[in-house]
Amino acid sequence: MSDVDQELDASGLNCPLPILRAKKSLAAMDSGQVLRIIATDPGSMKDFEAFAKQTGNTLLEHREEGGKFIFLMRKS
Repeated sequence: MSDVDQELDASGLNCPLPILRAKKSLAAMDSGQVLRIIATDPGSMKDFEAFAKQTGNTLLEHREEGGKFIFLMRKS
């Protein structure tokens, strides 16, 4: 697993808020840094895959853990 540079807890937020918060967090980060995102919206799995494709950021990992969705995204 990659080292995480920043964490974003988007639990309880529904689409599109987790994506918007992630976009804001990534904008403040340096290229190559990794953002860990925690979300509870079931739609976030599809959303973050699409977001990674659209933005060119790399979705390193995504998994479900105890009803939460965990994403690791590396800023391009």
